[in-house]
Amino acid sequence: MAAPLRTLLGTLALGLSACAPQTTTTVQANTPVSAVSFYPHEPGLAWTYLLEGEAADQPAYLLRALGPTVFFDQPTLAFQMTGRGADQTWYRTVSSSGVLLHGLRKPGVTIRLQPPWREAPAEAEWRVGLSWQGQSQVTVSADDGKEQARGTLTYTYVVQDRRMVQTPGGKFEVWVVTRQLTDTLGGLFPATQQLWFTPFVGDVRTPEGLLLTGRNFTARTGGR
Repeated sequence: MAAPLRTLLGTLALGLSACAPQTTTTVQANTPVSAVSFYPHEPGLAWTYLLEGEAADQPAYLLRALGPTVFFDQPTLAFQMTGRGADQTWYRTVSSSGVLLHGLRKPGVTIRLQPPWREAPAEAEWRVGLSWQGQSQVTVSADDGKEQARGTLTYTYVVQDRRMVQTPGGKFEVWVVTRQLTDTLGGLFPATQQLWFTPFVGDVRTPEGLLLTGRNFTARTGGR
């Protein structure tokens, strides 16, 4: 990958920064939502996170479900993470058949994935030992539409465990998933990461190592 492109992209792991923002983002707790899906995506849902091991008084990262939008002519749902200088939006389709990532955007950079990257399986498929894999063509573009790079992403997921965990956001029964990525763009994506997922709640631990500290909705049956 050319040096200017590396400078433009920074890191796609959110660009997590140790610098505190000028204002602290907060999220209201216990806002009832009448119907939260197995893979929560309803517009208005919000989650707060801290880096694993951080003190509870540190400024939080805020993830919001923004609702329906269009990404390269594909109807999708947008999810935006902000805080500490991070600003990243993911474009997904979500159904009982699973979660597909069509692309993502950071200021100045848009990443398109064809075919979309499968981030989660069908709801009924979850079990310890489940694995899935795939490959997507990656196109990196600048805001002016000019293509900056093109390559291939290969991903593998393995569900390793189901266990109870305690986070600042509460106690949850999670699926423990290891994600392995390789790409031909010079390591654009982090190689190996672990995430924790709870149905009707969402990511309790994100692939970037963020732990759930709060949410503005009450989980339906199946979450805690």
